[in-house]
Amino acid sequence: MTSVAVIGLGRVGLPLALSFADRGVEVIGVERDASVLRSLEAGRMPFQETGTQELLDRVLANGGFRSTERAPDAAEADHFVLTLGTPALVHLEIDVSQIRSALDDLLPVLRPGHSLVLRSTVAPGTTEWVAGYLEQRGGFTVGEDLFVSHVPERIAENHFLDEIASLPTIVGGVGEGSSEHAASLFEVFGTEIVHTTPAQAELAKIWTNILRYAQFALPNLLMMECEQYGANVFDVVELINHDYPRGGMKAPGLTAGTCLRKDFAFSEERSRAPGMLLAVSRVHESVPLFLVEGLKERLGGSLRDRKVAVLGLTFKRDSDDLRDSLSGKLIRLLERELAHVARHDPHVPELSEPLDSALSEADAVVIATNHSDFEDLGARVPGGAVLVDPWNVAGSGQVFATAAELVRAGT
Repeated sequence: MTSVAVIGLGRVGLPLALSFADRGVEVIGVERDASVLRSLEAGRMPFQETGTQELLDRVLANGGFRSTERAPDAAEADHFVLTLGTPALVHLEIDVSQIRSALDDLLPVLRPGHSLVLRSTVAPGTTEWVAGYLEQRGGFTVGEDLFVSHVPERIAENHFLDEIASLPTIVGGVGEGSSEHAASLFEVFGTEIVHTTPAQAELAKIWTNILRYAQFALPNLLMMECEQYGANVFDVVELINHDYPRGGMKAPGLTAGTCLRKDFAFSEERSRAPGMLLAVSRVHESVPLFLVEGLKERLGGSLRDRKVAVLGLTFKRDSDDLRDSLSGKLIRLLERELAHVARHDPHVPELSEPLDSALSEADAVVIATNHSDFEDLGARVPGGAVLVDPWNVAGSGQVFATAAELVRAGT
């Protein structure tokens, strides 16, 4: 039986480990966070991901998955899949410290025939660096007696179980033998295996996210320009796209999240056109201040002692993922205006107050995350309050709308 150790049981690693186990692979999950291990021991998913609680129940019942906090405890596995955090450092460079730490833990137990797969999002050149690091410190010849590959994860949050069984699997191995070993592991998902070089696999992953980050920056910049000229961004987007074969403008919103916000830095780190992607990032980072300034203008120039209800703390619709959400920046800016900020997010109850409490006597309501729970919010906005809805999730058709305008819009 094939066996794999998945090192890092976060939002990428745990669903992958459970999916391997559900397909008959013997899986050892490695995680240093004791709270994650306690949650798994209790049979509970430590975060939301559609369908994974049922998957966890099934896998635990079948006995094909066990967890540990030490990587050397997984020495008997045939494959090691690294699903570790790779944040961007403040100087626009990848932080590989978690990967290096895992490699150091594994070096004493690595043996000829082992296959190591980077599933983490990494900067171009990282897979070759991993191979060189293991050769330098372990005496291996990668591609012959030890196998190193990059198999990037491109699955959208809350779509893991569908997309792990449908998206093509990109495999970039250091040497032909590495690609073959990685492909033999991931073929259990029954998707197309696309072989390429490590650098091309790395570039394909980060530029998948860079493309989306840039595409979402354009409507956000348009939203801010529409405010400048007294135009309605939703009307302009409709004019751009209406029956026009070269349309395709996206809708605005507080675009953020750890993947989109950090992946551009992995290209910017050694870019031949420095600053281009930084400008894309600056557009998104400007949206919270744009919303605060627009709200001040509509509330008499000051937010001091005004109550503002911020709805949505996560970065993504119907998710509990707080990583790199712009809601935090928005709240901090409001507090610096001496506003009284109430917070509500149905997916993060521990950081929230009840919706009715948050809305009560609010001077303004800001929909910071486009959760489906907020689609029928319009009728609940207090009279006289301003609704700030860059997503148009409540259907007002305006970024800034009054309660009276919401009534006329029928929301």
